[in-house]
Amino acid sequence: MKAQLFCDGASRGNPGDAGIGCLIILNDKKIEISEYIGKTTNNVAEYTALIRGLQEALKQNVQEIEIFSDSELLVRQLNGIYKVRNNNLIPLYRKAKELLAKFKKYQIFHVYREENSIADELAKQASWKQEK
Repeated sequence: MKAQLFCDGASRGNPGDAGIGCLIILNDKKIEISEYIGKTTNNVAEYTALIRGLQEALKQNVQEIEIFSDSELLVRQLNGIYKVRNNNLIPLYRKAKELLAKFKKYQIFHVYREENSIADELAKQASWKQEK
């Protein structure tokens, strides 16, 4: 099964209250994820959104996935163009690569925020939710 994953992270204050947003499109089914992840940076939120979206896609038995993110840093790091130097991102990068290896095929693309508007809105909404 093939899917498209649109993912985004948002942090109010950077670091600040953060949320993740994902839109997974599988054939005729859409799955939306909007979760508060506590106080962290925008880059950590971006990686957390990707990881959460990949976990959900694997749960749905997706084998091939196209990933769209408006985080140029995340896309370039995962495509091997940039090295990951931030100690907070290294374990998240490794987890993302571990999950990506479980797919038969994957591609990750940088898109402008306007093309990632649903995931962006889900992440922003989640950043306003408080942990209970």
